[in-house]
Amino acid sequence: MNSSYTEKVEITAYCYEYLNGSCPKFVYPLFLKVPLYLFFGSVVILTVFGNLFVIITVVHFKQLHMPTNFLVLSLAVTDLLLGALFMPPLMVQSVETCWYLGNIFCKIHCSVAIMLCSASIINLSFISIDRYYAVCHPLLYHSKITSSVTVIMIVICWSVSAGAGFMIIFLELNILGVEEFYYENVACAGGCVMFQSAASSTASSVLSFYIPGLVMLSIYMKIFRVAQKQAKSIQDSKCKNNMKSILSKEEKKATKTLAVVLGVFLSLWTPFFIYNVINPFIGYTVPPILIDMLGWIGLLNSTCNPIVYAFFYKWFRKAFRMIISGQIFQEGSSRINLWTGYLELQS
Repeated sequence: MNSSYTEKVEITAYCYEYLNGSCPKFVYPLFLKVPLYLFFGSVVILTVFGNLFVIITVVHFKQLHMPTNFLVLSLAVTDLLLGALFMPPLMVQSVETCWYLGNIFCKIHCSVAIMLCSASIINLSFISIDRYYAVCHPLLYHSKITSSVTVIMIVICWSVSAGAGFMIIFLELNILGVEEFYYENVACAGGCVMFQSAASSTASSVLSFYIPGLVMLSIYMKIFRVAQKQAKSIQDSKCKNNMKSILSKEEKKATKTLAVVLGVFLSLWTPFFIYNVINPFIGYTVPPILIDMLGWIGLLNSTCNPIVYAFFYKWFRKAFRMIISGQIFQEGSSRINLWTGYLELQS
């Protein structure tokens, strides 16, 4: 017979070739793997070092020891931990399309993700409250937002975030009601996905993102309306010396910068949280590669925050240069005024 048949055999790769119940694996060609590792590696390095510079700056320079900056410090610690603890294992999983670190570490990884994302939104919520008092009630600000109040805010932030993150995953509240579907259709060796039921994804997204996001946007809109009214009243009355009704230049800059930080957070994380709500209602049909991409877009927020500070704050750029050059190791460097560059006499 002259006719011949070419039989195509589709070979599926698995995370664990000789283990029943292993997850299928997509193997990227080398010419894609290398750029992916370079890109994700760069994001990790920028996130870790960028936020490390923010932390060193706030901790080292005594001039920056104020309530607003303590909250910024807490936010930078959140972003640093995302870069140092969460992103590297996720990078390997994104490129290799398999999870090789075991089930317990997978649960810890997912718990850390929920904890740190929750900590980000709570930190930003407290920052918006701080800015509200600074702009809308400047005479009450120093009595209401004290260092001890800020410490309490930070303790609440991390306690609630840690409790929520680890309880949801280790008590399996995320798969409550759909356990059978999850273990039959999703769970497999070499996989680590943040699976949620429709109720869990909707409740967690609304409570941890949409409501806080809308509340913070409302607060900042109120802040800017008040700031505009103050500026207009000063201009109308030509009362340039009335310091009770005018914000300092630095307060205005801080409020505007932190509003940009909030805007970046919401814009980068909104696509992920839209997917998070919709996916269970469409039968979990969103492709894994799209889920991965949306997650990384959200995580880029942690990379962007130090860039925002560097863009808006001249003093942050000055502090950055001092850290890089090693000037912070000189005696008395912690008392340098970052606005003027002169050493402050007060200890």
